[in-house]
Amino acid sequence: MDWGTLVATLSGAAIAIAGTVLADHLGGRRTAEQVRAQQRREVYIAFITAAGIAHSRLRQLAQIAQDGPGGGDPDVASRAALVEAGIYEVRERLFLDASHTVVGAGQAMFQGLRELRRVVAGGAALSSAAFHDAYHPYLDAVWHYRAAVRAELDTSALSLAVFGWNTWDGTDRCPLCRPDTVGT
Repeated sequence: MDWGTLVATLSGAAIAIAGTVLADHLGGRRTAEQVRAQQRREVYIAFITAAGIAHSRLRQLAQIAQDGPGGGDPDVASRAALVEAGIYEVRERLFLDASHTVVGAGQAMFQGLRELRRVVAGGAALSSAAFHDAYHPYLDAVWHYRAAVRAELDTSALSLAVFGWNTWDGTDRCPLCRPDTVGT
């Protein structure tokens, strides 16, 4: 028996098996990373969608307050707006799945939404200074959240110029807050 052939054959088999195991391991890791990235993307979208639903409902409640009494208890309705939108549940998913940067931006956005809810719960009308004092910081936080998500997903950053805006908070486009129209 030629020992050299046997050793070469066994060595080749060991290298082939090791290569196969390594390739499988790396492929599994890549698949796991892709699944994790998809989970993050889904929770990022779910969070901003839930916040958008709650935001829309809070604006409706502020419009009701502006139209006059008879809309029910604004505190109860504003709390229900956040619960029905599912923001609390998806926020917990965000805490579990998101990066630190996105969690921080999401929490700031959530706090802005809660402040808007607090103002609406107090009966603030859509055109009131109290509403706008909470509304515009919330809009700014929404755009910071979007920027954090885009950065994490390696998507190019958005610029104000793309939209023709001067600020992310919307004050430059708000007929009630623009310095050139206030008091006119």
